[in-house]
Amino acid sequence: MRLLEKITCPQDVRRLEPSQLPGIAAEIRDFLVATVSRTGGHIGPNLGVVELTLALHRVFESPKDRLLFDTGHQTYVHKLLTGRRAGFDKLRQRGGLSGYPSRAESEHDVIENSHASTALSYADGLARANRLRGDDGQVVAVIGDGALTGGMAWEALNNIAGCQDQPVVIVLNDNGRSYSPTIGGFASHLASLRGETDPVGPDGGPAPAPRAMFEGLGLAYLGPVDGHDVAALEEALGTARGLGRPVVVHCITKKGYGYAPAENDAEDCFHGPGAFDPLTGTSLAAPTTSWTDVFGDELVKIGTERSDVVALTAAMLHPTGLAEFAEAYPERVFDVGIAEQHAVTCAAGLALGGLHPVVAVYATFLNRAFDQVLMDVALHRLPVTFALDRAGVTGSDGASHNGMWDMSMLYPVPGLRIAAPRDGARLRELLREAVDIDDGPTVIRYPKGGATADLEAVGRLGGMDVLSRCPGLEQSPYGVEDVLLIGVGSLAGTCVDAGRLIAAQGLGVTVVDPRWAKPLDPALVDAARRHRLVAVVEDNSRVGAVGDAVARMLRDADVDTPVRTFGIPSEFLQHAGRPEILADLGLTAQGLARTLTHLFHSAAVDSGLRSLPLHA
Repeated sequence: MRLLEKITCPQDVRRLEPSQLPGIAAEIRDFLVATVSRTGGHIGPNLGVVELTLALHRVFESPKDRLLFDTGHQTYVHKLLTGRRAGFDKLRQRGGLSGYPSRAESEHDVIENSHASTALSYADGLARANRLRGDDGQVVAVIGDGALTGGMAWEALNNIAGCQDQPVVIVLNDNGRSYSPTIGGFASHLASLRGETDPVGPDGGPAPAPRAMFEGLGLAYLGPVDGHDVAALEEALGTARGLGRPVVVHCITKKGYGYAPAENDAEDCFHGPGAFDPLTGTSLAAPTTSWTDVFGDELVKIGTERSDVVALTAAMLHPTGLAEFAEAYPERVFDVGIAEQHAVTCAAGLALGGLHPVVAVYATFLNRAFDQVLMDVALHRLPVTFALDRAGVTGSDGASHNGMWDMSMLYPVPGLRIAAPRDGARLRELLREAVDIDDGPTVIRYPKGGATADLEAVGRLGGMDVLSRCPGLEQSPYGVEDVLLIGVGSLAGTCVDAGRLIAAQGLGVTVVDPRWAKPLDPALVDAARRHRLVAVVEDNSRVGAVGDAVARMLRDADVDTPVRTFGIPSEFLQHAGRPEILADLGLTAQGLARTLTHLFHSAAVDSGLRSLPLHA
């Protein structure tokens, strides 16, 4: 039996002889490459923390001692060492392990974090709770150096350092990267320590040692330690455990360590690839043009035409499609690190300076910067465009990565406009319209994955595109204006397919794409009057977004046509494939057609239909 097969809990890790540690580290790396190559996942970060995670579980006693990881995508090794090896066959798939810590999976997972820079605040709170409750358990926060580019981490450091009798062990996993190389003054300081740059301070003289920097904050400092030497790590962590005060253990690791294709991947060291050939590292995904690709390509074209257009990213240059723009216009791209709040207000400053910034960010990460969008951009009516990638259901990365809150969050923002393209052609079209707006912020949102086939309009309704008009069967007693089906963004094509199925049941259906989800087109009011039911389909929470806005618009206009909203329920969705989740939610052509047809063929048909709940 191989060593890894004998590990069912952290006690088994502590029973290993030092001579066995190199062997089990190699087994872990082989296992991760073999399994993640089939499922896809965050292979690079986890290859870099094998020895560190072994040392953590040998020095500390989870779950009595609380181990926190920032961010949680570096917990695959932790999962292996806490008895979850069997779940890796379906990693990030329905019925398999989450790609992040999961309290439902194990008592060893304390927090379910996948948004960076949070673990130190959790650690501060847990340590305070331990002190008040008389609990002698240790609190250990493993934070990647990329996460230290986020301001929240420094707010926590400030508070942790203020309580010298409150033990918190901060393990700085310094690999020089988040997705790509970490940026900023702090990152440059750490890079000098790793020998990647000359250690020059702001005055041109020698840069201060990291010991002085951290101890100047009131934190003890140990290191730097070779993050791939278990014995050295155990010694440093053991010392930290015994100090009884806040301490930083600085570990130097290499992302992708031990797997040549990852180590040699200049873009992101195999941060989070899909399925790949384990021998060569070659992607097994079929070539496709993604929504991200379309956005990136069109932004380069816009940049060629307009020298005032600049771009910002929060440590995600490649994932958000800005790499090509950065290559073409390197002086017009600003990577601010994992600092979404700063990115938004920096964009506000750029706009005040006469430029038009485009902030490219995953939809879920804009949640972190709502106040800046509201008060720093919208209040000043500044022309900033937010490109929200991975909007709607993303699926495999679980609850924290679904971009299902952005429209609900942004709808109340005065003067902000939201575009939701249905296909690649509309993404290009609406991106251009967004950057042409100069009297306030704009948002363009699009999902993860391959861009849907272009779907041309058959007509116009105000500023909206009419995608289909299905009169239904000849014997339909309702005529052609039974259902007004409003398909928002990428679900518009699904609505067209649903319209055909509904029409085959004898009902008339008009399918429209609003293009701009906010503000709503006034033409919707008269259109709703001409239909017996309005249905809104959106890839966002059903609460507070387009469906609610349509219902409110009709109420304000004294239109009593009932409105039915189809979207994402207000709950945290478990990880699964995007198609699986959409099917569960009824956001498929068959699901929509079944529900809407049932409404018409129930006892509420015709005159009773208008007594349906106004907003279900």
